[in-house]
Amino acid sequence: MEIKKGIAVSPGISIARALILDSEDYRIPHRSIETSQRPTEIQRVRNAFKSAIGELTELDKAHGHTEGSKIKDIFAVHMRFLHDRSLRKKITDLVQSELVTAEYAVSTVLREIALHFTKEKDAYISERAADIYDIERRLLIQLLDKKREDVGHLTEEVTIIARELSPIQTAGFNRKFVKGIASNSGGRTSHAAIVARSLGIPAVVALEDLTEYVSGGDTVIVDGNRGIVIVNPDQQTIQQYQEYSKEFAELEHKLDEIREKPAVTRDGVKIKLLGNIEFPDETETVLQKGGEGIGLYRTEFLYLNKRTDPTEEEHYQAFAKTVKVLQNRPVVIRTLDLGADKYTQRKRFAPEPNPFLGLRSIRFCLQNLAMFKTQLRAILRASVLGDVRIMFPLITNLHEIKQAKMILRDVMEDLDEESIAYNRDIKVGIMIETPSSALTAFSLARDVDFFSIGTNDLTQYTLAVDRGNELVSHLYSSADPAVLRLIRTVIQDAHKAQIDVSVCGEMASEPEYIMLLLGMGLRTLSLTAPMIPEIKQIVRSVTIENCNKVARKVLGMNSERQISSYLRAAARKILPEAF
Repeated sequence: MEIKKGIAVSPGISIARALILDSEDYRIPHRSIETSQRPTEIQRVRNAFKSAIGELTELDKAHGHTEGSKIKDIFAVHMRFLHDRSLRKKITDLVQSELVTAEYAVSTVLREIALHFTKEKDAYISERAADIYDIERRLLIQLLDKKREDVGHLTEEVTIIARELSPIQTAGFNRKFVKGIASNSGGRTSHAAIVARSLGIPAVVALEDLTEYVSGGDTVIVDGNRGIVIVNPDQQTIQQYQEYSKEFAELEHKLDEIREKPAVTRDGVKIKLLGNIEFPDETETVLQKGGEGIGLYRTEFLYLNKRTDPTEEEHYQAFAKTVKVLQNRPVVIRTLDLGADKYTQRKRFAPEPNPFLGLRSIRFCLQNLAMFKTQLRAILRASVLGDVRIMFPLITNLHEIKQAKMILRDVMEDLDEESIAYNRDIKVGIMIETPSSALTAFSLARDVDFFSIGTNDLTQYTLAVDRGNELVSHLYSSADPAVLRLIRTVIQDAHKAQIDVSVCGEMASEPEYIMLLLGMGLRTLSLTAPMIPEIKQIVRSVTIENCNKVARKVLGMNSERQISSYLRAAARKILPEAF
């Protein structure tokens, strides 16, 4: 039994067999074979080694004139392993004795060797683990015929184990069969983590070397509440976690009972709870959980699962489906936020040395007007169906707002010429997610109808911490005094300008922050759908007077650790089951 500690990013508990996805998305199945199939599988192992050696030989020749590099040395190391008869025998022996497929035997044996290397104190030997993983990948390419298997067509419950996951990979998981997610890398507000949370799949990230300890088919427990992953647990541990899972399910059922009750504090202050979605199908979930509308519709996922850009009609149909389900409840549609860790299938972006500081979000839109206008036309067409609002992401200055609104007016004029109906008074807002926009919020407020504070990026840019990098994840915290002071500034400036303000970042989904946010003056929260009942219970259990006291206390503190401890203790008194 191996216990690994990481970052809990999506609540819940899962117990299922491991399905390993390597960095190339290859599925490593744990599949038994018949006795009569052993010769075929053993021959497949031999053929894979032969093909890998041939491929490597060709690569070596291609680099034959490379001078002053270590490429040929790397090839030589790989060749020694591929020619090692004892390695090949160990793999074929596993096929013989355990009656498993060639790819499973290759993955299991090579991962055992890599794990052994990583435990060596000698740096040269421990670094050979990376070579073993490369060899494993090379052999799997041969065995799986260079075809990526679609994890969307699973037939059994699994826990996805990966070095890292992209948002589009995670979005493609079938909730019926993918019961848990665990990855070496990632952070609490990485986009893959956000998608997992919206899908309601328990997930733990930043586990560093988890993939070295897991083989396909291993039993894995994912504790998305405590941030723990247990590989091959004993029976006592399994029983213990089955009880935890039952208790968690009972809490969810209990909280779902308040779905129809209003989100009103004990002293009568109404709080609006909206949902964050990526796909139209999630709209029903928001309503089922007691949400009052959509505060953040992330539209870039229309691009990420297609090889060509979505047409205006495809945009319109997606938006129209959502708006019709909500029946005049608000729908805030954020214009596309491509870039950083979200790229199209066509790889339209050239690699950038600093993608989170590069061409993304509104910057990309303003340089790709045809794509931007296509989306704006669809949003405007859908605006006649209900309470649709437009929100521009990653605004850093007033000039960007004016440019975006000018393009919006151009699109409106085009629709007028074509006699296509739209809401001429559609509300336009911006995401406040950079220090520059937070510090100039009062002047920006004159040109927009509302603010939505994106605490994920605001925290990242304020603290200069990549929110998806597990190496610095301990430095990422929205409880940092600098972040909290910026949030308070934005709220105060919005109130002065008499425009609406909300929080749509993951901070609104975390129970410990709710009293603080209410105490700082927020009355609208947009959060991931599964967390709506829990947050509503907290809202219904507090008074604004108490929340104000919490905010005053916290804003007088100067330590992130002190603030986090205080907020957790305060929230634990309100809803102990959540902790």
